[in-house]
Amino acid sequence: MKSVLKIMSFVGLSFMMTSCFDKSAPNYQFFPNMYEPVPYETYAESDAFNSPSGEKGKEGQIPAVGTIKRGFTPYEIPNTPEGYAASKANPSPLTADQIDSEKGKELFTIYCAICHGEAGDGKGNLSKREKFLGVPNYKDREITVGSVFHVETYGINAMGSHANQLSKEERWQVADYVMKLKSELK
Repeated sequence: MKSVLKIMSFVGLSFMMTSCFDKSAPNYQFFPNMYEPVPYETYAESDAFNSPSGEKGKEGQIPAVGTIKRGFTPYEIPNTPEGYAASKANPSPLTADQIDSEKGKELFTIYCAICHGEAGDGKGNLSKREKFLGVPNYKDREITVGSVFHVETYGINAMGSHANQLSKEERWQVADYVMKLKSELK
């Protein structure tokens, strides 16, 4: 009788355990996020970086206030007409032994001569082909080494900024070379 009771309780217990089992809908998941991931759309808005201003997803893309990229030294003179006028009094920070005319000439040839010409006379290939009109001759301009650096940094009129292509020291090298070209023009 005892063995029949054991067999009956075993059968009853196994019936109870298997009666609730359904392969199409499991009863309990220990870590539901691992089994059922949230499908994100590629370019959809996300609540991951909500900013106090209410813009969704923008706070994580904005750099912290006051940060600058590595190796960058800010240029304090603003990009305004007043800043351009103030830059004319700005001397070159390079000492006489740091100025490399050959390096300045090489950089001028690469970045500037296509418009301004090899001699700085405003007759580069793009000017000759009339792609850009009104490229100034350095002889006719009232420029200083500081104003040339300012224009290289921010750009002016049709000329764009060269701050991404040239480092601060390289822009000063080119500015010194431009002043050398200006002195050679008749």
